[in-house]
Amino acid sequence: MNLKQGDLAPQFTLKSSAREDVSLQDFKGQKVIILFFPGAYSSVCTAELCTVRDEMADYKNLDAVILAISVDSLFTLNQFKQDKEYPFTLLSDFNKEVCQAYGAYYEEFVFGMKGVARRAAFVVDGDGIIRYAEVLESGGDMPNFAEVKNTLASIS
Repeated sequence: MNLKQGDLAPQFTLKSSAREDVSLQDFKGQKVIILFFPGAYSSVCTAELCTVRDEMADYKNLDAVILAISVDSLFTLNQFKQDKEYPFTLLSDFNKEVCQAYGAYYEEFVFGMKGVARRAAFVVDGDGIIRYAEVLESGGDMPNFAEVKNTLASIS
């Protein structure tokens, strides 16, 4: 499934690294960035999330909430969040349902790994409408964060 701008964002509830249920519905009325990433502690994923962490003031100024999702266990994500001091929510899509619903899924990834989240960025407005959608072919590429920020700024 290829989600695009104007589509209704698929609803989900996932466990956070803090072992709490987090639903997209919890953020109704707010701007949400959903970032899918292949795996905690991999070099590109770490660089991506550290970039977001280091630019957190920009996202706060744009009134955006960040949800970063991978198929890692919530235990791994908890350690990753602590080690890297990420000030945003990490969610475990261990059963791979949400990344598939968003079309952000590798049947086969590197090193023979199967069923991994594809790197992707979505901006969802307060009404649950996707305003930006980017699903990357290569796990080595980064989302276009300048466009993510431009999209956030355009949402009133």
